[in-house]
Amino acid sequence: MSEKAILTCALTGVLTDPRQHPVPVTPSQMADEARDAFHAGACVMHVHLRMQEPGMGHLPSWDPDVAEAVIGAIRAACPGVIINLTTGVIGADISGPVACIRRVRPEIAACNAGSLNYLKLRDDGSWAWPPMVFDNPVSKVQQFLDVMSECGVHPEFECFDVGIVRSVGMYVKSGMYRSQMGRPEYNFVMGVASGMPCDSALLKLLPAYLADNAVWQSTLIGRSEIWPVHQATADMGGMLRTGLEDTFYLPNGERARGNGSLIEALARCARDAGRDLASPAEARALLGLGH
Repeated sequence: MSEKAILTCALTGVLTDPRQHPVPVTPSQMADEARDAFHAGACVMHVHLRMQEPGMGHLPSWDPDVAEAVIGAIRAACPGVIINLTTGVIGADISGPVACIRRVRPEIAACNAGSLNYLKLRDDGSWAWPPMVFDNPVSKVQQFLDVMSECGVHPEFECFDVGIVRSVGMYVKSGMYRSQMGRPEYNFVMGVASGMPCDSALLKLLPAYLADNAVWQSTLIGRSEIWPVHQATADMGGMLRTGLEDTFYLPNGERARGNGSLIEALARCARDAGRDLASPAEARALLGLGH
């Protein structure tokens, strides 16, 4: 409870069409949104990359040149900021995320820690997209951890379900996760329709399943109903994340102007729990980065 709160901003996410929603895509847009979030208290920027060709900004990119341009712009706009690079990709070919990690050397990278049937239904009972598997077998997790170890990158284990949370402890105990990577870090992803629900009662159970000396945060996907769970995270001593990847809505139900206003609301959750916000240097120390 006494630890300062690390605030992460998830700037843009994947597949949201910028022609319909105000998500940043270009390096300058990403830098502007990151600057607003940084000034509001976020010391970590979770970065997804989008294709830069006209009309293609809703599609993901694994072009290392795009990664270098986007992350270079964010670093210039936010001196000292910690970069957390996405790695989520379907299928066995991880060459794109690996090339981006090696090019930009983020201090943190997401490591999706288990597989999930990634499903969503419309109100009429039809599938919002064809049922798919977000496949993250142990062999794939191991490949990512090997590259992160090679590049001095700290893994953030993204956990979409309770069994995935428990699997991370096995990665630690088996030696897949190496001590020089810092403290084990869990990200409880809640709100995906076929994963863990965004539920304070469930959240309170999860820390019991963490590896020793672990750090945890919650990623909460939804509308204004996510904010009481953000407050529960802050009250329980977890680290906090929000941004346009996760929600467009502020606690009062209004649409957010951008990432800055979402981080302002998240910072209030931390302060209401009696916690100060971690600076980038303090976040590095809390996570054990650079060990």
